[in-house]
Amino acid sequence: MPTLGEGKEFAYSRVDFEKVRELLYHLTGIRLADSKDSMVYSRLVRRLRTLKLPGFQPYLQYVANHEEEIQFFINALTTNLTAFFREAHHFKILHDYLLTHPVKRIWCAASSTGEEPYSIAMTVVEAQGRFGGPIEIIASDIDSGVLQTAAAGIYPLDRIKDIDEQRRKMFFQKGTGKQAGKVRVVPELARMVQYQRINLMDDKWPIHGPFEVIFCRNVMIYFDKETQLEILAKMVALMPEGGLYVAGHSENFSHAPNLVKHLGKTTYAPVKRG
Repeated sequence: MPTLGEGKEFAYSRVDFEKVRELLYHLTGIRLADSKDSMVYSRLVRRLRTLKLPGFQPYLQYVANHEEEIQFFINALTTNLTAFFREAHHFKILHDYLLTHPVKRIWCAASSTGEEPYSIAMTVVEAQGRFGGPIEIIASDIDSGVLQTAAAGIYPLDRIKDIDEQRRKMFFQKGTGKQAGKVRVVPELARMVQYQRINLMDDKWPIHGPFEVIFCRNVMIYFDKETQLEILAKMVALMPEGGLYVAGHSENFSHAPNLVKHLGKTTYAPVKRG
């Protein structure tokens, strides 16, 4: 049996990795690449220590018998790489879209720790010239832990170092005392975003359309083609004709011309239905 954890605290074999990978796919639809074996070990070993379990097989049995552990398992293995105004061209496109289309609702379907939905909210403020207003922003993620961080809206100071000074002054407050070295999004911005946990693999989502704009960036790459099409079809069904769907830089839906048409720079519009 191939050993992946040789010399490490816990024995860890290829069989262990495959079982973890199968369970994650079953729960979330996410397919881990073969190269993620070290990541699986480093992320899950923390749970083994916390639960005082002797190895990966007992841990998987524990997950099977304790429903509350499933969320810890998912949180540990889902990747949350994000930044404010990441892929900045998308926010310029959103800004222009807001100026030319009536928008009531926006869904950020992979909010992670909040940088993306707050970037959306900042763009909305700049487009409409004020905080609040008629636009509702829903932000969701499968990871309950990152949603808590997002809702708190508190970040290390260096997280906003690439944001221009005008935005830093308008949208962030510097911490003092025990909060020195941190920033918080201003309350007026925080109130514009509503967070909730959504697993895109669930048969039914606890939200309803329409959404004129959907951001679903750098998520679909973790699903197989069949699952991508299923999720994309459900999202497009929530959008009106003329809506704006924003994908990640590594995502391409040329294989779904019946669902979306490419507008350029990994943005799409729903194909007219019926």
